[in-house]
Amino acid sequence: MAAFADGDPSSSSSCSSWDSDDEYQKFIQKMNPPRVTIDNASCANATIIHVDSANKYGILLEVVQVLTDLKLIVRKAYISSDGGWFMDVFNVTNQSGQKIMDESVLEGIKDYIYKSIAPGSCFLPSRRRAIGVEPSSDYTLIELTGTDRPGLLSEVSAVLTNLDCNVVNAEVWTHNERAAAVIQITDRKTGLAIPDAERLGRIKERLRNVFKGRSRDAKTTVAMGITHTERRLHQMMLEDRDYERYDKDRANANPMPMVSVVNWLQKDYSVVTMRCKDRSKLLFDTVCTLTDMQYVVYHGSVDTEGPQAYQEYYIRHIDGSPVNSEAERKRIIQCLEAAIERRVSEGLKLELSTGDRVGLLSDVTRIFRENGLTVTRAEVSTRGNKAINTFYVRDTAGSLVELKTLEAIRQDIGQTVLQVKGHPDHLKSTAQESLTRFLFSSLFRPRSP
Repeated sequence: MAAFADGDPSSSSSCSSWDSDDEYQKFIQKMNPPRVTIDNASCANATIIHVDSANKYGILLEVVQVLTDLKLIVRKAYISSDGGWFMDVFNVTNQSGQKIMDESVLEGIKDYIYKSIAPGSCFLPSRRRAIGVEPSSDYTLIELTGTDRPGLLSEVSAVLTNLDCNVVNAEVWTHNERAAAVIQITDRKTGLAIPDAERLGRIKERLRNVFKGRSRDAKTTVAMGITHTERRLHQMMLEDRDYERYDKDRANANPMPMVSVVNWLQKDYSVVTMRCKDRSKLLFDTVCTLTDMQYVVYHGSVDTEGPQAYQEYYIRHIDGSPVNSEAERKRIIQCLEAAIERRVSEGLKLELSTGDRVGLLSDVTRIFRENGLTVTRAEVSTRGNKAINTFYVRDTAGSLVELKTLEAIRQDIGQTVLQVKGHPDHLKSTAQESLTRFLFSSLFRPRSP
């Protein structure tokens, strides 16, 4: 059985042992630099990545995050620890399920992993601060959390457009009636970050008003910085306690993940097991959540080669103790269930690709709202002068999107291509069974003043 190791029992007796800048630990890491090797001969259907390094808190998440950012699929993982050293082995494929054969790509993978965990790299996965936030003059970063409702993204994007802001990148998650968003904006005129503190204050106040009277616990943050978006969204949703807010019909919507937490008293571990339908980035989501909850993974196993994903972790809190109460055991289960479910968006997947312009996101989401659709998840990006947007939508009653609704949208939006992904069955059954894209004709037509 495989084993995950993100810490050594002998070095986990106190929280300070993980957070301190002990010179001895620095010396050990300097004298034992990480080794990353790649083996394409031992396994017929996967590339094997070995990562050996002196141990430090958060290194497991750092490696998994790198593999995720490189769009690699982890099929299996074999990891063990001995003292202050850990040895990770990941069986990975590309998005098509094939081994990685290109030597230049393999060298890039090795270099990226090495740089992320090498001595001097800074990774402190604490909820006390935003992870990886650094000054940036390219864009202004906005973080939003609050109660979800139909049309929320439309209202937020409309406010930003009215304040002469251009949305260049954004990611929005909704779960259990909560919403979180990380949005990168630039000034409409300069195309750069907004340095004016007074103007930033107005932006923050206007965005707060979007939630006013509907969400007493809404949070709005405006700053100049760089962050790992998905890493931050997990933190924001966890801090917003989305795991405590359950829809009444949640259990009937999708198969529930199976999560259990039991204590292994002889070894002072708590054993977490998870079984659910496999999907992209699942390993990152679960490891991220355990780290944000300040638990250290010592051993474990991961197997995703079938339709079901299986994960098992032997954990302790950073203070060295196993899970010490029934309430905490239930909280871990709820948080991991939420981490598994946040990306499982219900609804129709739409991909929009067109030339970028100020107000595009506002226009598209307004038309969704006017036609009775709500956005459950969104990924907005800008590549050069092109906008690449992905939306997961459903109608405001939670039902499947009807073809006639999409036809109505076609009348309002135009001169770009919107692809319907996944070929949903309720659309296949219509006369337009081969429907995969819509040509819109009026999005850019001049509006009456």
